[in-house]
Amino acid sequence: MFRKVIKKIKLSGFQNNKQKTFKDKTTQDKTTQDKTTQDKTSKDTQPLSKDLKVNLNSIKAVFENCSDIVIREFKIGVEQQIEAFLVMVDGLVDKIAVNESLMKSLMLDARLAQPNRDINKNNAYMFVKECALSVASVKEVRSLEDAVDAILSGDAALFIDGSDAALIVSIRGWETRGVDEPDTEAVVRGPREGFVETLRTNTALLRRKIKNPNLKLEPMKIGKQTKTDVCVAYIKGIANDKIVREVKKRLQRIETDSILESGYIESFIEDAPFSLFPTVGNSEKPDIVGSKMLEGRVAILVDGTPFVLTVPHLFVEAFQSSEDYYSRPFYATFIRWLRWLAFFMSVFLPAMYVAVVTFHQELLPPALLVTIAAAGEGTPFPAFVEAFMMQVIYEILREGGVRLPRPIGQAVSIVGALVIGEAAVSAGLIGAPMVVVVALTAISSFVVPALSDVSALSRLLILIMAGISGQFGIMLGIAGILTHLCSIRSFGVPYTSPLAPATFSDMKDVFIRVPWWAMFTRPRVLGVKNPVREKFGQMPKPPEDDTKN
Repeated sequence: MFRKVIKKIKLSGFQNNKQKTFKDKTTQDKTTQDKTTQDKTSKDTQPLSKDLKVNLNSIKAVFENCSDIVIREFKIGVEQQIEAFLVMVDGLVDKIAVNESLMKSLMLDARLAQPNRDINKNNAYMFVKECALSVASVKEVRSLEDAVDAILSGDAALFIDGSDAALIVSIRGWETRGVDEPDTEAVVRGPREGFVETLRTNTALLRRKIKNPNLKLEPMKIGKQTKTDVCVAYIKGIANDKIVREVKKRLQRIETDSILESGYIESFIEDAPFSLFPTVGNSEKPDIVGSKMLEGRVAILVDGTPFVLTVPHLFVEAFQSSEDYYSRPFYATFIRWLRWLAFFMSVFLPAMYVAVVTFHQELLPPALLVTIAAAGEGTPFPAFVEAFMMQVIYEILREGGVRLPRPIGQAVSIVGALVIGEAAVSAGLIGAPMVVVVALTAISSFVVPALSDVSALSRLLILIMAGISGQFGIMLGIAGILTHLCSIRSFGVPYTSPLAPATFSDMKDVFIRVPWWAMFTRPRVLGVKNPVREKFGQMPKPPEDDTKN
């Protein structure tokens, strides 16, 4: 009995020592990890020194072998010459603002601002901040990293002896492209202005469209090397808070070296990365982005590109144009039907031609069948091979016309299509009906430019299935595409909404475009906080006849 008690005590002591050892090791590891994190953080965020020479040497060490960095040393004050220096990037700042609002104000005007005030190391920083700088935007930073980021963003950093803080003066003035009409979204009626490559210009264009303090523009930086400025724009009180939080969450988890265009971000935040169909929209026009935000969507603006991303993005948006809402609803509805028809033709027309000619000749009228057979007499390839070759040749011509300079590209695409098509028919390589089918397919693919890449890939896939099993292969392809479309989402919203699941209140802007006085609610599928867009019952009526009274 006594031995059992001793054994139990030893075992308990061993377990306690083991638990204590594990706890001490865990605490030590945690302390080491915290110390490493603290050292890394302190290394990344080096505080500024009150000694101006230390700050100057740090700046020179960071920007070593950078010929575009300008460091201007000067002195402030009359009796006591307070040393200071200004750091900026040549080409990113407005030189006139630097000379007039900074250098002249600090070296000449500051002496006349308060002539009886004694300027020394203790009050020079506050004097410059409060009395000497004639610039609207001035902020304060206390770490070397923040100062370097501001300098590389186009601001000027002012360091003053005796202060452990630097003043960041916003005097950005690099060369920019003017606001003009975008080539990718030309309209007959509507605004002609488009986004540019400067982020602040793009936010100003949005602010001009939506003059509302509820338009929120939240900035962030993405990219370890490029540190690209990105802005999340939404209308508070309309946009769904869950979607806004999800957008910020996906952007904040991006860890990459560079963000050079909005397409980089699109590939990181889309819901279906392996899908042919885009789940993130993009546009170059402020009126389109503004209208989508007024429906409850969130916009993502990226510095350096005119293309603004919008989410959630639905399949039906590809068939909507900004001009639909500026024209009368009857013609806009007719054009929208043409877009749907053109999309189906661009995807299924070559496959249907191959299927009918190869497997289902009984579906053609005898006269047409004889004509097609006579045109294809002597051609060495079957219809499937002809269609596949012509599609590949067409894509090559289209890509060549896009990549070459504009005058040359148009000539190459037009002359190439005419010469190759005529030569192929004359040589007996393909039949004339196939040239007509490919031409109609090409024209149809231009009607819905947002889905041009989707239609090209889907067309080849459906064409292969039609060449294998005719109409049965086409039906299998359609079933597969519809199943895939119904299975994907865009930021939690079904991609095929409001068609599947059906939302009848949102059907007024899918196949038809009802008048503006009838679109009194926003799309319900987006889960907006304020679904009412306008007052109900504003249908215009003729004036009452006063002569009856």
